[in-house]
Amino acid sequence: MPLGTLAIVGAPSVGKSTIFNRIVGERRSIVEETRGVTRDRLYAKAVWLTKSFTVIDTGGIQIKNVPFQEEIRSQVDIAIQEADVILFLVDGKIGLTGDDRFIAKLLYKCQKPVILGVNKIDNINEIGNKADFYALGFGDPIALSGAHGIGIGDTLDLVIKKLPEKETPDYGDAIAFSLIGRPNVGKSSLANRLIGEKRTIVSDIAGTTRDSVDSPFERNGRHYVVIDTAGLVKRGKIYEAVDKYASIRALSAIDRSEVAVLVIDANAGILEQDKHVVGYAVDAKKAIVIVVNKWDLAKKGPDAQKEFTERIRSGFKFLDYASIVFCSALTGSGLDKILEAIAVAYDGYNRRIGTSVLNRLIMDAQTFNQTPEFNHGRLKIIYANQVAVCPPTFVLFCNNPSFVHFSYTRYLENKLRGAYDFSGSPINLIYRQRK
Repeated sequence: MPLGTLAIVGAPSVGKSTIFNRIVGERRSIVEETRGVTRDRLYAKAVWLTKSFTVIDTGGIQIKNVPFQEEIRSQVDIAIQEADVILFLVDGKIGLTGDDRFIAKLLYKCQKPVILGVNKIDNINEIGNKADFYALGFGDPIALSGAHGIGIGDTLDLVIKKLPEKETPDYGDAIAFSLIGRPNVGKSSLANRLIGEKRTIVSDIAGTTRDSVDSPFERNGRHYVVIDTAGLVKRGKIYEAVDKYASIRALSAIDRSEVAVLVIDANAGILEQDKHVVGYAVDAKKAIVIVVNKWDLAKKGPDAQKEFTERIRSGFKFLDYASIVFCSALTGSGLDKILEAIAVAYDGYNRRIGTSVLNRLIMDAQTFNQTPEFNHGRLKIIYANQVAVCPPTFVLFCNNPSFVHFSYTRYLENKLRGAYDFSGSPINLIYRQRK
């Protein structure tokens, strides 16, 4: 059962990004010596002791009014709201600072469990440095070294104890899909149109949906559950960072769904934040459908849909398998095509191929197009087997996985897609050496 969300907060350059990378197990965040380099909040899935949870990295908070500080504070504020547990990092080499005290006051108000980590304790002689931080009032500090990985396990043990378990809903035979995208692209209006009744708040003010709403409905003999992801109300003059907030609240909705529907505003076009939001669905290996909403309001010529499709394919090269549907939540045009694309994506996401048929397809592909020589050898696939669905996952037993060139993997994926309809669904190919 998945757990909740951990947010890492602290002053600039206390090592938040390094600790984040240690926890998620890969270099996902920018790490530099320059103070305050992490301006954007990053998030990723982490697993510890078979328990999975979400981790949010944040920019550094400081009292001094420096560039981007107002935006950073807003992002951290949202990360704290969305978190179930907070890892408050301080710098054991510098010692207790005014920024640390300032952040502590913010955390007192949130009434969330706080774990105090004293980072940069790189050897046993520096452990005494953590004593000053008892003054912050968060109990026993944990000595950490992001550079050497010291104390990470003890910290994660404590995180697991404090994180609540999140129930995974059972939707039965219904197709669960989430509507994701930037605020004010029309997700709630689209949800209401698909459901056939007005269940979610619809407003021209960006980010008026505060919570994710699961709404079941039936259409053309199939059962669906639409998960409308929450946006966020703008605060004060913070405009630049607001679009990024939608990503945090989209995480749980994507996790609960099998198909993620990325909604794009036809008038605004494709923005970088669209890639940011859908990136999590790609990482989670969900089926994906792209919907261009407000098409009735867009300025368009005779080849407008073709041109917009080309722009999407160019901007989302990693989503060339996703179907694209043009619609208008206002007029209701294109709604049936959306549900049709979702159903096709769902079916492909759950599709199984018989072992004998699969092996014939793979062997024919090798005969037709011989594998290229790579890493001083040539790949030979001996046997194939489908081991999972959601997404369809195939294990290819071969002579040596190091001989695999990415172009041949792409070729095999295209062969599978040519033989079976995997529109909207990712395909996972795993190579293993046959012993």
